[in-house]
Amino acid sequence: MTRGTVGNVRRGGFPAGPGARGEKLKVLIRRAAIQKRVREVALRIAKDFKGDRVHLIGVLKGACIFLSDLVREINLETSIDFIAVSSYGKGKESSGQVRLLKDLDSSIAGLNVILVEDILDTGLTISYLLRILQQRKPKTLRVAALLDKPSRRLKDVKGDYVGFAIPNEFVVGYGLDYCERFRNLKDVCVLSLPAAQA
Repeated sequence: MTRGTVGNVRRGGFPAGPGARGEKLKVLIRRAAIQKRVREVALRIAKDFKGDRVHLIGVLKGACIFLSDLVREINLETSIDFIAVSSYGKGKESSGQVRLLKDLDSSIAGLNVILVEDILDTGLTISYLLRILQQRKPKTLRVAALLDKPSRRLKDVKGDYVGFAIPNEFVVGYGLDYCERFRNLKDVCVLSLPAAQA
């Protein structure tokens, strides 16, 4: 982990001015490393499916940026859809209860499906989604995740295509949020909150 500048983040923390709330951001994974890894994941997917069509399902909202970069690097016929679930509410800890907020727009029967997630954490969300999607009879069902936090796992799930394994830190940026903030950061950063907010 290194400190640095990310978007409007000053060296070692969040900028003063509007929106400054005492949070500290520390760069964990830089934009260039993310772009390189996304290309590598896309190449693995193209190799595994050897010219077949793949159908990517993005888990809203966190996976939207990862999915948009990934799909443009996959040299195959692709289609996309989105699904939305909730397990975090407004805090840093998962509630442990997963609710479906938005279902798919079309059938996945007979398709090579890749479920695209921002982060594999406890595994509760992904295991719930895999159970739902498997009932819809896809030809194949795999998981792509930008980040993996194996130390937090409560369910026995693994990603087929994983960008980076990370330590047990709360991260934001590149689609990941805290209370809907920080999604637009170009790097993945560790967020530290003041004691009153943590």
